[in-house]
Amino acid sequence: MSFHNLPRPLSSALSLASRDIGEPPAVVDLERKARAASDFRFFCEQYFPLTFSLPWSPDHLKVIAKIEQAVLRGGLFAMAMPRGSGKSTICECACIWAVLYGHREFVCLIGSDEGHAMDMLDSIKMELDGNDLLLEDFPEVVYPIQCLDGIANRCNGQLYKGARTHIGWTAREIVLPTIPESKASGAIIKVAGITGRIRGMKYKRADGKTVRPTLVVLDDPQTDESARSLSQCATRESILAGAVLGLAGPGKKISGIMPCTVIRPGDMADNILDRDKHPEWNGERTKMVYAFPTNEKLWQRYAEIRAESMRQGNAGEEATDFYRQNREAMDEGAVVAWPERFNHDELSAIQHTMNLKLQNEAAFFAEYQNEPLPEETAEADELTADQIAGKLNRMNRGEVPIGCNRWFSADQLVARLAPDIESEGHTTFLALTAT
Repeated sequence: MSFHNLPRPLSSALSLASRDIGEPPAVVDLERKARAASDFRFFCEQYFPLTFSLPWSPDHLKVIAKIEQAVLRGGLFAMAMPRGSGKSTICECACIWAVLYGHREFVCLIGSDEGHAMDMLDSIKMELDGNDLLLEDFPEVVYPIQCLDGIANRCNGQLYKGARTHIGWTAREIVLPTIPESKASGAIIKVAGITGRIRGMKYKRADGKTVRPTLVVLDDPQTDESARSLSQCATRESILAGAVLGLAGPGKKISGIMPCTVIRPGDMADNILDRDKHPEWNGERTKMVYAFPTNEKLWQRYAEIRAESMRQGNAGEEATDFYRQNREAMDEGAVVAWPERFNHDELSAIQHTMNLKLQNEAAFFAEYQNEPLPEETAEADELTADQIAGKLNRMNRGEVPIGCNRWFSADQLVARLAPDIESEGHTTFLALTAT
């Protein structure tokens, strides 16, 4: 029997009952939940053990401390971290931590483009919808989310004790459920690309209060393409200084976290990390390796063996055997940031570091050391591509200025291009070419 065949009052009552989520489960570990409120490292370790399975490096702990300070007390922090060090995942956990405990009621997550930011929001959604540890200690937030069963259309009708939860679950925005006595009630996480629509970002909550972002997380706000363009770097820096840092509204300061990677000298990340140019961001660079091995001859021989192995169609096993036999001498003098970071077919983080360096030295110093090698520069009397573009019309290749959008007939083209040609054959040829 469907609701439509029942008397109207009974049908309405059953409909309301089916939409009401009921009482969330009780908190499993109150002590764990209370301790994690002011300890971001403990929060990551306790609620995301599969994500953060390796021991922290000293650089990780430094970054975690700065994130904790930005969320709890405010400030702007830019941190250069090597590729693959988990900076995006740490940022996602920071967003979750900030809203679950009510440290921040509106968090804005900004990526190099909107697609990148939406991917990060999807990852946050996956944790909120599927992390059983979060469900245990934050049932007031996670239980209503899981009651949606992944169907966003149920958001508008969801009830708690007869009142709407006002939960939001879209591709660009999460609005946590409005539950009495929940510190996360009505908190928002919203995403945007740095070159997208950022200005004037705000949200009107169910209680009528209009809120603006108080914490912004910028994860790698530049692309490989933008990093190689002086004009695009300048544009993104301008957006950061104006639109992004003005998100909190008049008379209010916004807190910001920006983990980034330097791609080329003078790019956006390189400039923001420079404390002389941008002292407000408290920039700091971390590296994969702080001191390289001193025995260059053995590593040169290692490189030769590895290259020959790969030319033979192997994966470098012979080079690994050579390293195993001479490891003590080859490791001498090396200092790496994260000793636990190496692949299953490698013996140490030092070998992993040197393998990356051998693959592409320029990419290694940029992506993993945050110290890109100087690029080949033009002679003093030669103009660079960016300088030429800056002196011209600043148009992209293939674009035509609006004032030049004018069509000519074949006869007009002939008259303009070859007014002195009288030959009928030549005129016909030019007209056909124009057409």
